[in-house]
Amino acid sequence: MQGTKAAIKETGREMPHILVVDDEKSICELLEITFRKEGHRVEVVHSVDAAKRKLESQIFDIIISDIRMPGAGGMELLKFAKEIAPGSFFLLMTGVPALETAIAAINSGADRYVIKGDALVDQLRRTVREVTESLKWKNEAGYLRRELRRLTGLDNIIGQSPKMRSIFDLIQTVAPQSSRVLITGESGTGKELVARAIHENSQRAQAPFITINCGAFPETLLESELFGYMKGAFTGANENRQGLFQAAHGGTLFMDEIGNMSLTMQVKLYRVLQEGKVRPVGSTDESDVDVRIIAATNKEFEKEIAEGRFREDLFYRLSVIPIHVPPLRERREDIPLLARHFLERFRRTMEKSLEGVSPEAMTRLESYDWPGNVRELENTMERAVALETGREISPRVLPDRVLGYPEGSGTGGPGGQFSEFPPEGIDFEKEIAAAERRYLQAALERAGGVRTRASELLRISYRSFRHYAKKHSL
Repeated sequence: MQGTKAAIKETGREMPHILVVDDEKSICELLEITFRKEGHRVEVVHSVDAAKRKLESQIFDIIISDIRMPGAGGMELLKFAKEIAPGSFFLLMTGVPALETAIAAINSGADRYVIKGDALVDQLRRTVREVTESLKWKNEAGYLRRELRRLTGLDNIIGQSPKMRSIFDLIQTVAPQSSRVLITGESGTGKELVARAIHENSQRAQAPFITINCGAFPETLLESELFGYMKGAFTGANENRQGLFQAAHGGTLFMDEIGNMSLTMQVKLYRVLQEGKVRPVGSTDESDVDVRIIAATNKEFEKEIAEGRFREDLFYRLSVIPIHVPPLRERREDIPLLARHFLERFRRTMEKSLEGVSPEAMTRLESYDWPGNVRELENTMERAVALETGREISPRVLPDRVLGYPEGSGTGGPGGQFSEFPPEGIDFEKEIAAAERRYLQAALERAGGVRTRASELLRISYRSFRHYAKKHSL
């Protein structure tokens, strides 16, 4: 068993939580002593009603129940457990073996059926070990999938600029620690990749890495996602559900767009970070969690705090180690490396025999400011690979917004000059309208969708911005 316990510890997962239900106190005491010695958390009750109350307030990995007890029996508890905690392994035991009872138990959803007797403890210990191994390998499989993604390069951070090299050094330094990290940077810069790199280079690498976009959930739903809930906690809560904090126990929870979290949720998160305990919605019981928090945002926290939208105490809890990921326009020397990386990826998946990016196309790529950062470059290269029919990526398959930049300018405007005036002439009104739209889109992307900020970047009034946005259906 020591080997199993060590393996579970390596993957960062706690030993399974066990509930024992039997009206015979001597059996309960024996099983409690047996499984506690092997490192399990064990709780004991002597009736089905008491067991139901436990299941309504806590989450158990394994339930061991006698079939025959005064009042309600194990079959009724089995039915209740399958409704409220379908993920639990349910084991029924009986001192009066009967084929009909065994068949009924299995048909009702019991995972195992054992006979009480001299070999009871050995049978239960063997079964619990099997369940523990199953949980371990399930966790290990998740780690292997993450490792495969990392080895294929899909989760690698690409860069050779001084700013990126300093980030690589910082990742190597902070990864072995358990300190919380706050990653800042514009949308599309690769903040999640930095978080994954920290996790994969830490002692928690074989434990779960779980992500949540805090801006994608309303307040009430975010609370149940993070902390879990018990059956009946709210309309639609038909079973107990584990929260992401519990699911990430021993590993890392990456909380993206943390700046979009409501003030009420900020208070609840602060309490979890301070006490290391979570309470599922609808429960009165708390459970300890060992989770490393890595948060990310594209907002300026100083401004958010000053305007009362983010708690200063929570900010300091989250930003023990701050990491800023620079936008792509501030590390242009990484653009060729990234472009070739994406070219190789999409060339393989689309089974195309492209040899590279032409010098003219690469110049255009390096001159563009990439308001959408690495994500925009990735999408641009996917489009280029799909459209290109020659041996290398040419300027003709690049989007207009990229071609609209004068070569070597790097000024960031999506308009620019023509490399040559078409012999057949142009539709002047259409070209002006297209340029207006490109400027509006670029300003909105740079401003993170905030229209007042976008109007400031364009040096026009907010009223004028609204007029143009309506004109171009933005």
